Amino acid sequence: MPITDRITARMEPAVFFGAALVVIAFVAFGSTFTEIAADWFGAAQSWISEHLGWYYVLTATGFLVFCIWLMASPFGRIRLGADTDRPQFTRLSWFTMLFSAGMGTGLVFWGVAEPIMHYGDPPFGAGETGDALRVAVRYSFFHWGLHPWAIYSILGLALAYFHFRKKFPLRPRSILHPLIGDRIDGPIGHFVDILCTVGTLLGVGTSLGLGAMQVNSGLAASAGAPETVSIQLFIIIGITIVATISVVSGVHHGIRRLSRFNIMLAAAILVFVLVVGPTVYILETLVGGLGYYIQHLPQMSLRLELGRDTEWQANWTLFYWGWWISWSPFVGIFIARISKGRTIREFVISVLLVPTLVTFVWLSVFGGTALYFEHFGAGGLSGAIQDNPARSLHMLLDDLPFGAITAILATLLIAVFFITSSDSGSLVDDMVTSGGHPNPPTSQRVFWAVSEGAVAATLLVAGGLQAIQSAAISAGLPMSVLLIVACIALMRALRSEAVAHRRRAETAP
Repeated sequence: MPITDRITARMEPAVFFGAALVVIAFVAFGSTFTEIAADWFGAAQSWISEHLGWYYVLTATGFLVFCIWLMASPFGRIRLGADTDRPQFTRLSWFTMLFSAGMGTGLVFWGVAEPIMHYGDPPFGAGETGDALRVAVRYSFFHWGLHPWAIYSILGLALAYFHFRKKFPLRPRSILHPLIGDRIDGPIGHFVDILCTVGTLLGVGTSLGLGAMQVNSGLAASAGAPETVSIQLFIIIGITIVATISVVSGVHHGIRRLSRFNIMLAAAILVFVLVVGPTVYILETLVGGLGYYIQHLPQMSLRLELGRDTEWQANWTLFYWGWWISWSPFVGIFIARISKGRTIREFVISVLLVPTLVTFVWLSVFGGTALYFEHFGAGGLSGAIQDNPARSLHMLLDDLPFGAITAILATLLIAVFFITSSDSGSLVDDMVTSGGHPNPPTSQRVFWAVSEGAVAATLLVAGGLQAIQSAAISAGLPMSVLLIVACIALMRALRSEAVAHRRRAETAP
């Protein structure tokens, strides 16, 4: 067999080389013309925020409404696979993998920083007041609550349905079959798969950039290392090597084991802060914050800064919605890969509600403790975190007993979340560029793992946190269109199946 045939035997060449060229061009441009790249990222964010903020707000809320309707509809009984199929993974393994992939580094980065930053600079009203404290809790819950998991559910559910029940390959183009038929194997299908591959790289690269900044902050707190872009680049290289080893091991070994270890370590740190921190206030934050969230959810979901400066909404809500949407191919494909045998109702309830509640607990423990110290204690966190959000978790742990030990454990937690995000994203890209093969070639896994590290490094060099936020918002725009198409295609397929089932029942003897 010629060498070119061996290379492309388990590859979708148009998708692999198309996505690879886009990524290589992005990395080359961003690392060579850093100032121009930073200006372009900023201009893209400003244009989208000014002209399409309404679109992001409406679509994100529409995805949540669609998931709730689907969960309550008769379609909820349909199984993702044959009627006799049962889940491949236990609920514990399933939850840990989808939570580690879906939130991971981002939640650890923002779990302390976001509530404190909203407290000091709320979207409305004066900062550092009792009202600002309540607004900080409810908007932190809003940004990490039902909306992101609804966004993840759309693509994940559609892919799981078409792959396990309709036997299409596990690749994004499969969801288009009810709309364009066999043309999914042509240029349109190639474009969709390339879009999802690049979107996954940008989404995961965003998280890896945040993770590198926070690991650097942990090393500064525990070992006195300087906080510089150079150190963060070395961190990306080191963790990318470990993530590559993990992704080569596959879902059942490296990724599953790392995810379970990650959740256990996160739970241990969470319980420690709950016990030694202001326990009663944390519980009040959880219960009261949940009440604020439910009470104000419709208002927050459709809120726009009419006639006002949109900078706060662009830096927070629109950034998150773009980030979650750009992450949706990665998380959606990964969740689909591990969800065979679940019913649609079980899938939506579990993916929508369980991680949301866990996220609220995390925000209440870490964000609530930080708010308590800031509002009722000596203060001092708000200004420092505004200047450097990456230091937030370690600054909080320094104010608690055994700060030196917990700082090391927190840095390890961030690093492992970093690894699980990278290896899961690499596996997803590899599956897409290999034509939907659930166990794609090892050499391609290595390529995509290295590419994710390169994208994260490029974003850091091109402007740090601001470039990361701008890239997330920009990448979410084309992906949001695909998610809307996924909703339409899934509905058409489910209705066709219902009609076929009814006809079989009517003609049965």
